[in-house]
Formats: sequence, structure tokens, C-alpha cells
Amino acid sequence: MSLPIVAIIGRPNVGKSTIVNRLAKQQSAIVHDEPGVTRDRTYLNAFWGDREFLVVDTGGLIFNDDTEFLPFIRQQAMIALAEASAAIFVVDGQAGATDADEEIAEWLRHQSVPVLVAVNKCESPEQGLLQAADFWQLGLGEPFPVSGIHGNGTGELLDELVNHLPSSSEIVDNNEIKVAIIGRPNVGKSSLLNSFVGSERAIVSPISGTTRDAIDSFIEQDGQVYRLIDTAGIRRKKNIDYGTEFFSINRAFKAIRRSNVVLFVIDALDGITDQDQKLAGRIIDEGKACITVVNKWDAIEKILILFTNMKNIYQVDCIFPNGQKRFL
Repeated sequence: MSLPIVAIIGRPNVGKSTIVNRLAKQQSAIVHDEPGVTRDRTYLNAFWGDREFLVVDTGGLIFNDDTEFLPFIRQQAMIALAEASAAIFVVDGQAGATDADEEIAEWLRHQSVPVLVAVNKCESPEQGLLQAADFWQLGLGEPFPVSGIHGNGTGELLDELVNHLPSSSEIVDNNEIKVAIIGRPNVGKSSLLNSFVGSERAIVSPISGTTRDAIDSFIEQDGQVYRLIDTAGIRRKKNIDYGTEFFSINRAFKAIRRSNVVLFVIDALDGITDQDQKLAGRIIDEGKACITVVNKWDAIEKILILFTNMKNIYQVDCIFPNGQKRFL
């Protein structure tokens, strides 16, 4: 069987990504003081004692609001919960129980997975118990005071969590192949990922910068497991401000580094741009095997492809609608 999944659920800005990084013992989920930074589901490996599992970061849940990405974020959180063995409901101990927490708790009570309440931002162990006491009213059992930043209380939370997970002896190593999906913004990386997986794994939107974290998905073909890593679109460095996009692009570069194979996605309508060539250079510098994917081929109305036989070596020249000619 594959690793069990633990879904991290909660409203925006309660510190879900900080908790994820703490449990996974790495700084992989983007943490930024801005609501809505996490949008898709982000999977990270974690362990406690003899138990291994995948911890899944999700976007902040807001019900009864369909603006911008919120319906997609709810969809991603619901999918994460549906595939999870257990869930951790993260709340803000400094803010106390809110109406939004009550609404999420009501929804979680109707789910079939066990739910643990992690009361985050309890930096003082003494005050943490008092802060956590306010969350008994959610009706989800004992609230655990924790600090995602300092790690206080996470041991007790994990001790309870592993009671709901299978032991490592029941899990078979899948010997996965890691495939990173790389390209400029809006070339169709997330659409390609969803096509591979056969579901709405990643949020697809015409808005540049929709994907922020490096998103891991798993598929199996002929007994081989593949880890598909969708990444944020990489723009020119001079166009990038410090903040969410800066961290997103660093995640994309790390995805190239940890992959076995790179799917390099190019927009057929744009042809090969200077930025594409720079990304190709980055892949070469990392020494990664690469497959070039020319996406949006169906949108090409007229294209002339010239084949030239040079002693059994075929040169392919593509003339794009904008008149651009490229050697493939």
C-alpha cells in the first residue's frame, strides 16, 4: 500500500503551512503573511516513530464565498480530506474560536476520517492550555496546544495522530520516478498534470501565478509509480518581486533538482522564447533528462512542417502562425 495521507485543514492564516513544515521537518510549504498563499494540495513526506505518512497542505477554507480562487481551494481541500487517513484541523489559539472555525468544524463532523484539533500559536506552554480550552466547544475532541514556529506540543499531537495510521511494516516501497513539470506562466502545466492524473488535481486559471507551491501527485502505470511535480510558472528575474512569487520560483528550481525527469512545457502559440531557452539551460545545468512538451497544439490553425532527410537524420523546421521559424 502507499503512504497514508494526513490532511491539514483550516481557515486562512492560522499557520497551516507552518505546521506542515514542522511535521515534515523541512521548509517546503510556502509561509507568507498573506491570506490565500496556499491554493493547491501540497504533499510532503513525514514520519513519527515507526510511522511514515504524507502530510498534505491545503488552502484556507472559506465557505459561502465564491470570489476568485475560493471555490477551487474548497474543492482541493475536500479532495485531500477524501483521500486522507486522518485530518489535523488547525486553529489560531491567539484569536480564539471564530465563526469560521465553527463552520469548518460542523463540516468535519460529517466526514468519515478522524480529526485532531491543533491549536496553533500557543507559544507559551503555560498559557497554551488556557488558549486550547476555548476549542472544546468545536465538538471534535481534545484540542492540542502547539506552536508551529517553535515546535511546542507537536510531539503530543503526533503521538495521538499515529494511532490512526498503519505501521511502516504495512507499507511497501513504490520505487517512484519523480517527474517535474516546468515552464513559463500559463503554458498549461497544471492542465497537463490534470490530464495525467485524470482529475482536477491542480487549479487551472488564466490568471498568471495561479500555481504557487510545487504540487506532488502520484500515478501508477504498468506497476511503476510516478511522482508528478507541478510548479509555478517561471518569469524573468527582473519581473519578480520578493514575496510569494519569489518563493514559488525557488520551489520550482528545487523541483528540477529533485526530479529524475523534467517535462519542459512550451506554448505552441508563442514558439520558443528567450525565457524558454534560459529554462532549458537551467535543466541542462542540473543534468536532468528532459522531454519537451509543445502544448496548445490544437490551437495552431496553420503550421508548415518541413522534413529534410540528411543521411537519415531528420531536421524539422516549424513555421508558426506569427511567422516565427524554429528548428526542432
